Amino acid sequence: MTPEERNQYIQFRLESALQTFEAAKVLFDNQFWNSSVNRLYYALFYAVNALLVANGIHTKHTLQ
Repeated sequence: MTPEERNQYIQFRLESALQTFEAAKVLFDNQFWNSSVNRLYYALFYAVNALLVANGIHTKHTLQ
């Protein structure tokens, strides 16, 4: 992965995290508790994934 691809991937994951977090807030406000928790889980997953890639750590869930 080139540095530019890496930065694009990190940006994509952070945007995904923010969008998913916003969805979780809407679900929470409408008392869809389980769905809200699910969206929060994925928001954190995307954010941590970006953090790992930013620090050079790759898993099976990141671009190689």
